[in-house]
Amino acid sequence: MSQTASSQPAASSATPLPLAGLKVLELGQLIAGPFAARTLADFGAEVIKIEPPGAGDPLRKWRMLRDGTSVWWHAQSRNKQSLALDLRQPEGQALARELAVQADVLIENFRPGTLEGWGLGYDELARDNPGLVMLRISGYGQTGPYRDRPGFGVIGEAMGGLRHLTGEPGRVPVRVGVSIGDTLAGLHGVIGVLTALHHRNVNGGRGQVVDVALYESVFNVMESLIPEYSAFGTVREPAGSALPGIAPSNAYRCADGGYALIAGNGDSIFKRLMRLIEREDLAADPALAHNDGRVADVEGLDIAIGAWTAQHSLDEVLRQLDEAKVPAGRVYTAADIAHDPHYAAREMIQRQDTFDGHSLDVPGIVPKLSATPGRIAARAPALGEQTDAVLAKLGVDAARTAQLRQSGVIA
Repeated sequence: MSQTASSQPAASSATPLPLAGLKVLELGQLIAGPFAARTLADFGAEVIKIEPPGAGDPLRKWRMLRDGTSVWWHAQSRNKQSLALDLRQPEGQALARELAVQADVLIENFRPGTLEGWGLGYDELARDNPGLVMLRISGYGQTGPYRDRPGFGVIGEAMGGLRHLTGEPGRVPVRVGVSIGDTLAGLHGVIGVLTALHHRNVNGGRGQVVDVALYESVFNVMESLIPEYSAFGTVREPAGSALPGIAPSNAYRCADGGYALIAGNGDSIFKRLMRLIEREDLAADPALAHNDGRVADVEGLDIAIGAWTAQHSLDEVLRQLDEAKVPAGRVYTAADIAHDPHYAAREMIQRQDTFDGHSLDVPGIVPKLSATPGRIAARAPALGEQTDAVLAKLGVDAARTAQLRQSGVIA
């Protein structure tokens, strides 16, 4: 069931977390870079997050706030330490360089050229730390004619091809309800970091730059979009709740107004589905035995399935489909997720303390490792909560720390 994360790291177990000993310096803000760092932190990496003194990461004020802090912040920044450091000041840049010397990984998601302007570009940092892996996430990548354009996830989703396919045919394309472009970029960044670390540690290589573009991260999951255009000149269009070219797979309205998502597109699954809805004629039709034949008659199949679901409640539809071993499900809301027994059994909702004295349900750890699973070992930090401790490890004494704080370099 759920577990609670305290303000202090959990006691060490006999088996260390898989990324224990990995030192990560996070300079990013908002979503993409911090999501990558959080994923590494969930599996034991030591993540020091640099935030600007005063306001900190803007995510602290995004969406719904409690006691002045976004509840999103508490989920995104667990297992991290916060160092409030002004990178615009030379003294702040010097301290960041010292931290980079000790780091295995540096993560940033500023516009290309920003770090170079602060004297923190990869070439400069790699002179003192040749093993450093730098993850750079930006809208359009570090090269190319668009590199200097500002880019948020929603722009990457549009350029990557996703926005054009969302929504109903003939209507304004809609966005996915979360910042999926940023998250995909963060996940691609984690893949790149772990790949680069393997090369460095196993193949005797050096560190390197992992260049992740938001639009490329979206484009990478667009399946057959470009092959179909290349082979047939086909521009795939939005199709609402259906899955074009794969049939039957759609959302079907039930008698009580709910919608059942039914994926009957496997050959044997299709036959079971047709027999369940008492359409043996369709189950036995050789023209419908394989997907290409079913796609040719997808409208007729959707009508047949919809006629059956319209006679039953959503719960009854799902019960019968489950018994027939046909993949199906309901559209989950946040409330559905929070009270679902499968989520609970898989520890996908975990209770976490917050620095302002509350507790909060947050998403659990993904993926699940059998021998060395990740964990929420520490709550998200208050702004600058570990500033003094981080500087002390660098050898900065109390008097120097006080002077840096007085001059606004740290907070």
